[in-house]
Amino acid sequence: MSSPAINLGQHADIVAMEQRRRVYSLLTVLIVAAILAGGYTQAETMNSGGFVRGMMQFLDYPGDIVEEAWASGWAFWGIAWGFMPALIETLNIAATATILGGLLAMVFAFLSTRNLDVWPPLIPVSRRLMDVMRAFPELILALFLIFVLGASSVPAMIAIAVHTIGALGKLFSEVNENVDRRPIEGLQAVGAGWLQRMRFGVLPQVLPNYTSYFLMRFEINVRASAILGFVGAGGLGAELRRTIGWGSGEETAALLLLLFASIMVIDQFSGVVRRSLVSGTLLTQRTVA
Repeated sequence: MSSPAINLGQHADIVAMEQRRRVYSLLTVLIVAAILAGGYTQAETMNSGGFVRGMMQFLDYPGDIVEEAWASGWAFWGIAWGFMPALIETLNIAATATILGGLLAMVFAFLSTRNLDVWPPLIPVSRRLMDVMRAFPELILALFLIFVLGASSVPAMIAIAVHTIGALGKLFSEVNENVDRRPIEGLQAVGAGWLQRMRFGVLPQVLPNYTSYFLMRFEINVRASAILGFVGAGGLGAELRRTIGWGSGEETAALLLLLFASIMVIDQFSGVVRRSLVSGTLLTQRTVA
């Protein structure tokens, strides 16, 4: 049994460590606050207006957009319908990039997981390649590809697909690391090859999580493809750049409404599919069929 003196000494050490931690946390907060205050002062001297004045006018432009859209009346819905081709182009960019990126992400995920009997030298190579693809934002890749391939939807699709490979590959590999190895070992015992073990022993376990991450990434890629339109990749982003530059409030409002509606529909659809996968409804229906 430990003596009371030793317990009291340990308690005193813990209290002293907690006090030091609080002092260090307070010093960190004070340093960050001083940096923010100094940066704010420097930025305020360089601005033509002022931060407080700008915040008071923050809602002026959105208010003008809503007023112009309201003033256009029923014609607003005709304007929105006229931008449907741009919306379809944006959805096509996102869907193509997500499908290509998702398929290649599955390949990288299987090659970068240690517990799937992969040739060991392939694991660090696959992981570093995914790190590189995930490190560069879609906007930077799109700007480079537009310089090489010209302004079109193809650079945007390639840029989003490359980033999707890195992002989804990382998520897929983490799912693979949690699989039950008993089906894999059973298939190996009866002479199944590596591809057969992955197909029948791993995919049935990871497919629900793969689908959930895939749908979430598709929603992200729709927003990314709209943003890339600002740099000449087409779709809703290109139309937004034009309408904002020309000050056409009703057209800007129509584009924003289409983007919001499409993301909302995708989110609802993704939620239904995810809930079906979790509850087993979708898998049961496929088995019955």
